[in-house]
Amino acid sequence: MSKTIILTGGGTAGHVTPNLALYPKLKELGYEVHYIGSYNGIEKDLLSNFDIPYHAISSGKLRRYFDRKNFTDPFRVMKGYAQARSLIKQIQPNIIFSKGGFVSLPVIYAAKHLHVPSIIHESDLTPGLANKLAIPSATKVCCNFPETLSHLPEDKAVLTGSPIRQELLQGSKEKAIDLCGFTKNAPTILIIGGSLGSVKINEAVREILPELIKQFNIIHLCGKGNLEDSLSGTNGYAQFEYANQELRDLFALADIVISRAGANAICELLALHKPNLLIPLSAAASRGDQILNAASFEKQGFSLVLKEEDLSADTLLSHVKKLYDNRDSYLAAMEESNQLNSIDTIITMIEHLTNK
Repeated sequence: MSKTIILTGGGTAGHVTPNLALYPKLKELGYEVHYIGSYNGIEKDLLSNFDIPYHAISSGKLRRYFDRKNFTDPFRVMKGYAQARSLIKQIQPNIIFSKGGFVSLPVIYAAKHLHVPSIIHESDLTPGLANKLAIPSATKVCCNFPETLSHLPEDKAVLTGSPIRQELLQGSKEKAIDLCGFTKNAPTILIIGGSLGSVKINEAVREILPELIKQFNIIHLCGKGNLEDSLSGTNGYAQFEYANQELRDLFALADIVISRAGANAICELLALHKPNLLIPLSAAASRGDQILNAASFEKQGFSLVLKEEDLSADTLLSHVKKLYDNRDSYLAAMEESNQLNSIDTIITMIEHLTNK
């Protein structure tokens, strides 16, 4: 029996990479895989290296604040719903798996109306707005944190953890050294500001760079358009806008990591056993989900946390030194954690609903 699945999700890398983590197993089980994303989202770029048919639909951003686009975006969502409905009729999937983000909402609505089962994955401790609106139409809802179960319908909620791309576990330190051009033998800090980068983190890192490179090699993923030309060629400092295939090698070389606290990012750090300093997006710049994610990981002993409101050159430097000096205690906590086999759990659920 032929089996077909539509994957959907977009807006940030975190709404795409867990889908890609499932892809090898889905192919192994004989699924024909399609992807529905937005016209210009990061998901289109991230899928360019995969042999997955990509279907773009109209999408409107869901905002909690006033913006003139709030008046036009509902029409984009309606158009996206019509496009998703047409695609689902054409592709005839057995099931849909959504990683969330605003592009996924019309897809889940269309699936419900066409009686196609769907699974949503919620990464954060509390559901995002798109998933919150989609949950009533979904068949099952996966989550990362035990605390999230109380926010979800009991008959739909399943604690799965986050699917981690298995290739991340197979990086090469030697390839990373060549890529970065490092010549000194020193511990390495990997700095990840998220797929969109973080100006505030970038500025603080560059301010303390002369101090950091006395002790460390620095790999800085600074986001699109955020490279600093004057620092090119600095010994012990390598900057990139974004890393895709190379990320596994950069992770392999990293002794400690500085990161935002997006759920997928921190789950990858846990799976890779990388001591980390989390700088969650402030409540003023987000809905506060990263603050909750970071607090959960700090409580479990996996992470050191620095609030964005407290971020300065001085606090960043002191936290980096504290993390490195205590890295063994963070490693021990991560090695003792009962990580879930997320991919197998989710694939089993997909298979069950496909065969039902």
